[in-house]
Amino acid sequence: MLSTTDLGLSISTLVTMLAIFWFDARKISFNACLSQMFFIQLFTVMESSVLLAMSFDRLVAISNPLRYASILTDLKIAQIGVAIITRGTLILIPVQVLLKRLSFCHSHVLHHSFCFHPDVMKLSCTDTSINSAVGLTALITIAGVDSIFILLSYLLIIKTVLSIASSEERRKAFSTCISHIGAVAVFYIPLISLSFVHRFGK
Repeated sequence: MLSTTDLGLSISTLVTMLAIFWFDARKISFNACLSQMFFIQLFTVMESSVLLAMSFDRLVAISNPLRYASILTDLKIAQIGVAIITRGTLILIPVQVLLKRLSFCHSHVLHHSFCFHPDVMKLSCTDTSINSAVGLTALITIAGVDSIFILLSYLLIIKTVLSIASSEERRKAFSTCISHIGAVAVFYIPLISLSFVHRFGK
């Protein structure tokens, strides 16, 4: 799931970047921009959700290894996948609908090679406070809630690992989590930083 969301996120931005570099095509229609923005945001939500699901996966694998296969069945994983897509779609539809109502009379030059929600909002000549509030609420609902649950699952993992008697088993259990912690940091730090810089930076 993680590789699929990473691939989708890359393809969502790659189309306009290649058009700029190969064909010097520096224009995009508003509807195409909205579509690109939706898919960038959808794959971002999906990646955050998959990282959350992976932290629960690690928690089950470490705290209850003998029941792992019976807890996380193929059906359960498919249900998690459907829930991830549904969650992203339901959170992002209001963001897209609110952007559609804006009028744009200023410069139509974006600061990125792809359509980024705060960047598009800044081009509007109408009041965007509702858009900003809904976008920030969506960001907090996704990244904030997911990161809290990821942190909570890792606290439970640490508690479980510290109760293991052997130091070798502890080291082995912690080593299975290192790659996931790195993926979480690489995803969340730029996401939150970029969003706050665009909303509050001058």
